[in-house]
Amino acid sequence: MKRILITGPSSYIGKNLEKWLENYADKYESDCISLRENSWMDKDFSIYDVVIHTVGIAHRKETSENANLYYKVNRDLAFEVAEKAKVEGVKQFIFLSSMSVYGITNGVITKNSPTKPNTHYGKSKLQAEESLKSLQNENFRVSIIRPPMVYGKGCKGNYPKLAKLATKIPMFPNVKNKRSMIFIDNLCEFIKLLIDDCNSGLFFPQNEEYINTSEMVKLIGEFNGKNVRLIMSFNSIYIFRKFNMLNKVFGNLVYDKQMSEYKKNYQVSDFYKSIAKTEK
Repeated sequence: MKRILITGPSSYIGKNLEKWLENYADKYESDCISLRENSWMDKDFSIYDVVIHTVGIAHRKETSENANLYYKVNRDLAFEVAEKAKVEGVKQFIFLSSMSVYGITNGVITKNSPTKPNTHYGKSKLQAEESLKSLQNENFRVSIIRPPMVYGKGCKGNYPKLAKLATKIPMFPNVKNKRSMIFIDNLCEFIKLLIDDCNSGLFFPQNEEYINTSEMVKLIGEFNGKNVRLIMSFNSIYIFRKFNMLNKVFGNLVYDKQMSEYKKNYQVSDFYKSIAKTEK
């Protein structure tokens, strides 16, 4: 049995991962710890095989006033936790980074794509990755995950905004775009496999299918008893441009699928089932 410590009991990924691992109570014993106060520094990490760091600042408007907070939490705190884990004999440290380290809103990301973050969120995540890599050795394996948009029941970000629209509007622009996304159950299963294999390196899990935003909104509507018509009109796109959501919603942004291949299948739900689980 592996003992696992998850930081961030209130984080979306942290909460769902803890529930996911409960399905395998004969293989894993997991605890969650808050990092809001300094009491975590007195926690004994030596009893754990793996530390999974899900704490981070995201989904808020960046300002000059809160810029420093991104680096304090996303970078410095991650390094402090990992350093403690290494000193106390933890074998593996799993860090949740982000697709934002590439700094683009349109295009195809490949294994050769440069990292050029243009937000404090993306910059702080990339700097955290670099500091964590400096800790790695044969006895302390660092696994860095750069997921695309994560969605599922209770998630934050653009998905709930789209879901709200799907239940209130009769029509939606029919845009032929592609987005890399990952359903929360698929991400949790991927993390479980990383724990099993004790693998280190960079990882880019995503759903098997690229997701079309228009089809997603239509399907969300269907599961809520609404018939959302997809129309070939760009007038309504103005709404998304006004709220700075145009590229995030209608742009094409994907990982090359070869980047996401893993030796074991982690797709527990396809696109249709994932929306069904999220909306039901």
